[in-house]
Amino acid sequence: MFGFQKKTEVVEEKKSSWSERLKAGLAKTRATLNTPVGELFARGKIDEELLEELESILLQADCGIDATQWLLDELRASVKRDRLETPAELQRALVRLLQQLLAPLEQPLTVSGHSPFIIMVAGVNGAGKTTSIGKLARHFQDAGKSVLLAAGDTFRAAAREQLTAWGERNNVTVIAQESGDPAAVVFDAINAARARNIDIVLADTAGRLPTQLHLMEEIAKVRRVIQKTDPSGPHEVLLVLDANIGQNAVAQVKAFDKAIGVTGLVVTKLDGTAKGGVLAAIARQCPKPVRYIGVGEGIDDLQPFKAAEFVEALFDTPATTAA
Repeated sequence: MFGFQKKTEVVEEKKSSWSERLKAGLAKTRATLNTPVGELFARGKIDEELLEELESILLQADCGIDATQWLLDELRASVKRDRLETPAELQRALVRLLQQLLAPLEQPLTVSGHSPFIIMVAGVNGAGKTTSIGKLARHFQDAGKSVLLAAGDTFRAAAREQLTAWGERNNVTVIAQESGDPAAVVFDAINAARARNIDIVLADTAGRLPTQLHLMEEIAKVRRVIQKTDPSGPHEVLLVLDANIGQNAVAQVKAFDKAIGVTGLVVTKLDGTAKGGVLAAIARQCPKPVRYIGVGEGIDDLQPFKAAEFVEALFDTPATTAA
């Protein structure tokens, strides 16, 4: 009994520390929302002027035109339907609607049913792709899975060296070549994983911009080679997005999805931006499961996305009280 109690306390402490890190990481976005929103919701009544100012605040947080318009339309309907009278009631309605908007994106990644489970990771240079792979390797290891990394970014020696360093840090094998075909590296990695009974292959790919069509075709080639090696693969195609780029994230999701069929997102650097509202834009314009979010440089600062937890970290009003 005492052992169970101690384990529970450790789990609760870890959960609490992540919630605190998430709230600290979203401080810039929260400041964009809460300071002016707090002033708005301190007024005595709900009027059109208040809603127009709220529209401006949501756009500044990079919620995007589509999501912002949806939120305002729903708020206006809620004011009439639920007979909201005070700005505080409006704020609770906004929190509830944001949670409702983001909830469909909360789809945890399940790495089962295939051996090895092949995860292809894409993204532009600077998005935090290679670092995210290292953190994911640790995340899966903590879940009791064996992992192998494929250094498929053969164009940047620094990327290969960075991934190798993460492999050493996590005691994970990295399949790499000093030069050559990225698809060949991934092919070798999958075969090595099979021979060693490895659970998960994390395949890095060269960072590129969606406008670099010839490079996008090359990453599509990597996907085709994976499918030849394992017709059921890749089992997950993760796109790593830098939250700092705001509305450009929407364009990246659409472009990469067209080229390689994105099945999930990793949103990084939320701690460095005031544009955390971009998840709302993604939810309305190009909904893809947000598998993980990152709010720091630490090994544990990449965690599964939870909509209520995220919204609660954005506002001083808890999401759980907004229902």
